[in-house]
This record gives sequence, structure tokens and C-alpha cells, in this order.
Amino acid sequence: MPDTRAAATALATGERTFIRPFRGEDADEFTASARESRHLHRPWLFPPDQPDAYAAYAARLADDRDRHGFLVCATFDGRIAGFINVNNIVMGAMRGGALGYGVFAHAAGRGLMSEGLGLVMGQVFGPLGLHRLEACIQPTNTASIALVRRAGFRLEGFSPDFLFIDGAWRDHERWAITSDMVPAGTS
Repeated sequence: MPDTRAAATALATGERTFIRPFRGEDADEFTASARESRHLHRPWLFPPDQPDAYAAYAARLADDRDRHGFLVCATFDGRIAGFINVNNIVMGAMRGGALGYGVFAHAAGRGLMSEGLGLVMGQVFGPLGLHRLEACIQPTNTASIALVRRAGFRLEGFSPDFLFIDGAWRDHERWAITSDMVPAGTS
């Protein structure tokens, strides 16, 4: 049965997904899905998998003007398919942010994150007023690279020892998209 309360807070809706803010009452669903999806996320991503960690994470997203968090939910049942965050937002001359995201195992490979990313890009390049969105991805994370490539991001470079993740400095490819690269009406 669809979660009508969750759908009522939708920021944007597509054919199969909608995006909405993180809520405190999502802790149990989010953390259970994160635990079930460790095999997909590791060694690249470590989303909160305990309710107290989720509460702190959601609070940071809600209270920080320099980041925005979106839950990608399936329209047919309201279930959380994944999450997309825009971090390190810089306004002024740059008007850009860094993209972070993860899909949950029950939704992987179904195209829900592709649609959700399009909806988030509509928010980023619309109401949030950004011009540039970047995604830094470890080269072996082929599913993540495929997601941004489908969304129209371009490969801009390679950064050795770029981010400290899972106990080591990791190389990353830098992918980006700007507002002028997104065809009107597609996000």
C-alpha cells in the first residue's frame, strides 16, 4: 500500500519515483535498507545503518544550508529506493555542489535512481539555483559511473588520492554536469 503521507511531501514526481526530504520517521526503513545493501555500498559508501546515526545524518541535512538531501521513493508503494545528497554547496560565482547517492538492494537495477537523479537535477538547477553539479567516483564503481553517464554528466578528470574512504586515500574520477547541458524539460 502506498505511503500517502510520504508522497504528500514530494518535491517532484516522475512516472515511477518521487523525491522528498528525509524525515525522522524514516529511520527504521532507511537503516534496515542500508544494512541489507552493504554488499552494494562497500567499499564506496557508508550510509547510516542504525537509527541514532540516521537521526544525526538527517538532522545535518535539514540544518545545513550547504547541503540538501533527497530520498528517492517508488510511486507504486512509497518505499525508499535510495538517496541523493547535494553536499558542499557553494554559491556566489561558482553556484555548484557535490553529488552523493546510494541505491538500496531492493531497488537496484530497476532504473529508479536514474529517474530520481533527473528529478533531483530539476531541483538543483531550478529552485536551488545551482549551475554545476559534480560527482567524484572511484574508478571501480562501474554502476555509479553508469548512473551519471546516463544522466548526461561528462568525465572531467582523474584525482589520485582524492578522498579518505574506508581507511585509505582513494583515487576518483571527476564527473560533472552544468545547467546548460540539461535539455529543457528533461529534469
